[in-house]
Formats: sequence, C-alpha cells, structure tokens
Amino acid sequence: MVSTFDEQRAYGGAATHDVTNQAPPYAPYDASEDAALLEGLRREGAGWSEEDLRRLGRQAGSVQAQEWADLANRHEPELRTHDRYGNRVDEVDFHPSWHHLMRTAIAEGLAASPWTDDRAGAHVARTAGGLVWGHTEAGHGCPTSMTYAAVPALRRQPELAKVYEPLLTSREYEPGLRVPTEKRGLLAGMGMTEKQGGSDVRTNTTTATPTSEPGVYTLRGHKWFTSAPMCDVFLVLAQAPGGLSCFLVPRVLPDGTRNTFRIQRLKDKLGNRSNASSEPEFDGTVAWLVGPEGQGVKTIIEMVNCTRLDCVMMSAALMRKSLVEAGHHARHRSAFGARLVDQPLMRNVLADLALESEAATTLTLRLAGAADRAIRGDAQETAFRRIATAVGKYWVTKRGPAFTAEALECLGGNGYVEDSGMPRHYREAPLLSIWEGSGNVNALDVLRALSREPGTAEALFGEFARAQGADARLDAAVVRLRDRLSGASQTTARRLVEEMALTLQASLLVRYAPPAVADAFCATRLGGDWGHAFGTLPEGADLDAIVDRALPVGN
Repeated sequence: MVSTFDEQRAYGGAATHDVTNQAPPYAPYDASEDAALLEGLRREGAGWSEEDLRRLGRQAGSVQAQEWADLANRHEPELRTHDRYGNRVDEVDFHPSWHHLMRTAIAEGLAASPWTDDRAGAHVARTAGGLVWGHTEAGHGCPTSMTYAAVPALRRQPELAKVYEPLLTSREYEPGLRVPTEKRGLLAGMGMTEKQGGSDVRTNTTTATPTSEPGVYTLRGHKWFTSAPMCDVFLVLAQAPGGLSCFLVPRVLPDGTRNTFRIQRLKDKLGNRSNASSEPEFDGTVAWLVGPEGQGVKTIIEMVNCTRLDCVMMSAALMRKSLVEAGHHARHRSAFGARLVDQPLMRNVLADLALESEAATTLTLRLAGAADRAIRGDAQETAFRRIATAVGKYWVTKRGPAFTAEALECLGGNGYVEDSGMPRHYREAPLLSIWEGSGNVNALDVLRALSREPGTAEALFGEFARAQGADARLDAAVVRLRDRLSGASQTTARRLVEEMALTLQASLLVRYAPPAVADAFCATRLGGDWGHAFGTLPEGADLDAIVDRALPVGN
C-alpha cells in the first residue's frame, strides 16, 4: 500500500501547497476595452479606425504578445563591436521577441505611416494604437516614435525626403544593416545629446566639416545617449561653420560600405531594458545637411513636438496597463472576509487611480487631435498644441512613477516580484519624464512659449472657455491661473505648469467624462478635497461609477 507521503511525492505535490485566493493570469484580454479611449478616438476624428484598434487591442492582450514583452526585457540586447575575423561591425543583437513586437508595431502604422495618410484623424489613430499596443512593453516604442518624428524634420530637405520618406513611412519591418534604399522599410533614430550638455544641445562639440560635394559633411565627435543604434538612419546635431545644424547620418552608405558609427557601449539602464541605448563615436562619418546651417534646433523642433506627444501617450498607456492589472488582482483576491475590490478603502484607491488614468488618456487624445489638425494647417490648434504638449509632457509623465508604485502596491507582495510584470512598469515610468527634456526643461519651455508666442496663452484659455460655467471649481481655477501668469518666473514655473495641466485635464473631463468622474476630479485636483496619496477621494465621491467605468467587465 502506498503511503500518503509517497503518493504526494510521486505527484510532486504537498499537503500544504494548494494554491487558493490568487488571481488567475490576466491574459488574454482586450487592451482596447477602455471607455475613455474609445470615446476620445471618435471625438478627435479617428472613429474610422475603431475596428482596427479593437483588433490590435485583442492582440496586445493576447498571451503571445504579453510573453513577447516579458522575453524582450528578460533577454536584453547585446552589442557586437567586431565579427569573428576582427572586422568592426557595431551591431546589436536582439531576442526574437523584440522583432515580433517591432514587426507588429510597424505593420499597424505605429511608426511614420500617418504622414502619408490623407484621412483626417490619421495621427490620432496612431496615438490610440500606441495607447493600446503600449500594453505590451515600452522599449520598442522608442524606435517607432523616432521614426515617426523624423519625417517632418527630414522634409526640411526635400531631396532627402524624396528618397527616404517612402521607406520611413512603410509598414514593412526589415531589420539588419544594409543599403537603405535597397530595403523595404527603414527606422530612424536621433543623436542629439552629449555628455557635457544633455538638453543644452547648443553646447554640442561634435563638428561637421563640409566636403567638396554640396550638402555632404563629415562628422567628428561623441554622442552621449543615442537610443536604438540598430536604426538605418539618424538625425544628428553638430557644429557646422554656420552654427549648430541638423544632419542625416546613414549606418550604411549608398555604395554598401559601413559608415563610421562606432558604438562604444550600451547603457545599463534602470528600465527600458529591451531597447538598446548607446554611445556612438563619429570620426569622418558621412552626413547630409538637413535644413540650413545654423538652424539645427529650428529644424528638429517639429520632431520634438512629436516625441513629446509620444512620451505623454506612453505614460498614459503605462498607467492604464498598471490600473487594469491592479483591478484584476483586486477582483480575484480576498482579504478580511471580502474581495479586495469590495473593500471601501481599496475601492477608493482604484477609483483615484482610475481618475488619473482617464485624465491622462483624455488629454493624450486631445493633444493628438491638436497635432493632427495643426499638421493640416489649423493655426489655432497649432498654437494650442505648442503649449499644451509641453504642459502635458511635464505633468502626465511626472504622475507615472507615483501611479505605477500605487498600482503595484495594490498587488502587495505579489506585485513586487518580477513575474507579475509590475516591477518592469515601475522601472519604466521615470524614463518618460526624462526623455525629450526633463521636468525643468519642459517647464521652462512653457515659460518660453508664454513670453515669445502670446497666441499660445490665448489658445490655452480658449480651450478652458469651452467648459466655462459647467463647474464652479473649474471656473475658479481658471481665474487663479490667469492671475498666476503675471508673476510667472523660473522659481514658480513648475507650480504654474502643474496648475495648467490640472485645469486642462479638468476642463476636458467636465466636457466629456461622466459626471461622477468630472466631479471627483474637480473636487480633488482643483477643489483641494484630497490627500497627498492616491486613495484619498472624499466622502460622497461615486466610487462605484468611477471604478465600474474604468475596469473592463471581464477583468
């Protein structure tokens, strides 16, 4: 007769190891099942893309795509400076999961394809796609974002745009270094910052020397933070005889030879680990001038507008992903005699996170709508986009780390282990506030817009006026904000931009969100009836309505 102990040992089990009171795996799920997202998509002129967005949402939440995200971060890119024979190659090897993610993103139009789409809302559709596909992992969003942002800068040099734009806007993903014009699709990176200056790009020391061929230069210098070095072409800033200028640098020259692009090392980063970030050296590196000499910053300013929007979008996607993971756990985990989601205090936390997430998503889509209309020539939307994108970049990305930390805590110890995926989200969150100008840089950019481009303030207050009279707390916030503008300075810049962001988010929610959401947001973010941590919504807030709207039925 087999003993109970022997029986347990034979089956690998143990009497103490029955698994109970744990949430089941969340995937598969539909990442597009988000009321704020779908409503914003239709409102901002891209309702025609909803069917594709829902299909992408199901793919993003699939077991396979979630596994790609995990594997791409567990198996980090590796630098190969030389081949087996000693030849310099400067290539980066990626796990197959990275390529699966990239191939899907490019095929779904999440890189530069909207620039060749004549439909109104094309850029909104791309942003919504990023909000959904961002439920996988953030690292591969870097090369897709830079490729998207490179096109308007490249158009400053029409002869180059004629050659490269059709390949940058392609939906074909073709990794590997080859002659760019012989590939079906290209990726673009950028090399702006240097170790002595960071965001202060005017201190760049990389030099650009003209050759005998018009528009062709050679570069010499060292870049400090050049992400996605496996891209085919790069927009780079360097000091030409006429001042700081923008250049296009190919990894492979038209004759098939390797351009000098020596990758000294890959950065060992806090997060974003699936994506390679590097320090390349240029030494006789061939480059083509983009825009006039001395106007490098002016040439890339449109690129910055695009990548800053993507920082807001990626932060909003990260918030949403963290929220639904926390909600899923709370719905399946019980403590003190009830499911976590039914415990009043946990419900308050989830509702507070849901407010923050909806405000971020709604603002992201409003910014995308402004970008789409500005690109099509709308002067009012151009002015609004100029200031609101910097405001949104400052605030939404600043909220990301605190948000992901709170969402992680909803899982307790389960959220602190790598298998949950929450530590990856937490490590990712700070990057989006740093990339494309940290908080101070964006706050100062808002001051610059206010002082040099008066129409931007008018556009922002014009947006507030659309909600005038709908909520007394919002009206009071607009008055306070107008008074604060007169005393704006560097010292108070962060406070000013924070108030701008909250007022803008509140005005959008008052106009578009259900009353329970708008009222709770205005009461807390504008009315002061709020604590210093998430989960401090006041008595009377309709927690059920907020949570039920935010969390998918099947969660």
